[in-house]
Amino acid sequence: MTLWGGRFSTKLNQQAWDLNSSLPVDQRMALQDIDGSLAWAGAIHQAGVLADKEHASIALGLDTVRKEFASGQFIFQPSDEDIHTAVERRLTELIGDAAGKLHTGRSRNDQVATDFRLWMLGAIPELQSALKNLQNALVERAELADATIMPGYTHLQRAQPILLAHWWLSHVQPLQRDVERLNDLVKRVSVLPLGSGALAGVPFEIDRVALAESLGFADVSQNSLDAVSDRDFAAEYLFCASLIGIHLSKLAEQIVLFTSAEFGFFELADAFSTGSSLMPQKKNPDVFELTRGKAGTLLGLLTGLLAALKGLPSTYDKDLQEDKAPVFQATDTLLAILPVIAEALRTITVKAERMRNAIDSSMLATDLADYLVNKGVPFRKAHEVAGRVVRAGGERNVSLEKMPLEAYQAESPAFEADVYQVFDPMKSVEKRNAIGGTSLQSVKNQIKKIKGE
Repeated sequence: MTLWGGRFSTKLNQQAWDLNSSLPVDQRMALQDIDGSLAWAGAIHQAGVLADKEHASIALGLDTVRKEFASGQFIFQPSDEDIHTAVERRLTELIGDAAGKLHTGRSRNDQVATDFRLWMLGAIPELQSALKNLQNALVERAELADATIMPGYTHLQRAQPILLAHWWLSHVQPLQRDVERLNDLVKRVSVLPLGSGALAGVPFEIDRVALAESLGFADVSQNSLDAVSDRDFAAEYLFCASLIGIHLSKLAEQIVLFTSAEFGFFELADAFSTGSSLMPQKKNPDVFELTRGKAGTLLGLLTGLLAALKGLPSTYDKDLQEDKAPVFQATDTLLAILPVIAEALRTITVKAERMRNAIDSSMLATDLADYLVNKGVPFRKAHEVAGRVVRAGGERNVSLEKMPLEAYQAESPAFEADVYQVFDPMKSVEKRNAIGGTSLQSVKNQIKKIKGE
């Protein structure tokens, strides 16, 4: 059974059929197809296209098909070109010719766009839930970290001391933007294309606003030509997925670095590590490396869809059949990564002493400049003097907190005996108490805000 065979005198070439068929991909939208079909049956019933008995028969038949899908008992046939064909074929087997009226005024063009949007409206909350679980894991780590300090980095060079909790929370914020970005996307996904027909609209008195409400859509498409070809929502969803992948990759890269012997700040639990088939001593952060690698896959899915959409000449073109596979793959990829990463982070062992020992007095050179500022020296001059002190310490091969006072005063008479108080990394951390800073109170405020307290 095909939905378009009357015009043709011969069957489609088998290889062409295999290429044309989208069932292996779009069968994933079976329940959405049934929801859309039930709503459409109601709409054309209200428009007088279906008699009461026909409408009741179609609704009952579609409910049976839904149960078959839900129980795994639905059997696809070689003639099923796509999920729409499969559902209508089975409906015909169940109720007979009345099934042939269901597609009145409807095209697979507006049908598939509706199914796809319905599917995405269900996928977005699931993805957001997984993101929030990872955020919770990061907040839990921040709360456990308490006053643990570590080196902060720029250019992968030691920069200033920070709280480990502040570092954990730095990865919560991009994930929050991801959640909010998906929230914003919902309003563009929640636009009903059904009732646009193949491209020109429907010739029956369909109440599209009521149809949208019955399916949970927030709005109705305003131009039928655009409605059947619009895949902006799919591209935007893949952009969101790609950016999530980038944020996860950044986190993963830092975990890979911090679990290396060169850093030694973290140790992964055995349950989230792998070994080497040759080297018995190895403990590899594979789940984080895979996360880093899959970010590239997500980027490829986005660029692939954008390339397919570029320059399409008409309202619906078969190129648009390439829209669902990357969205499904991106969703599956993220839903596989996110819970694993969250649990891996929850089981990490923190090497607090190693972190503290990685902080040396040169990382407090900015505090040294701030000390001079408090003595009345302009910051630009203070920055220069502090730089000279660091250079002098390097030339003497002595750390800044052990430099004699006369060496400081040789660089500036503003230095006094209290200069050595600068070299307490925890005091440096506590000075940074403005909103967003790394002090204990600031971090506690961040956690409260994240939790909505």
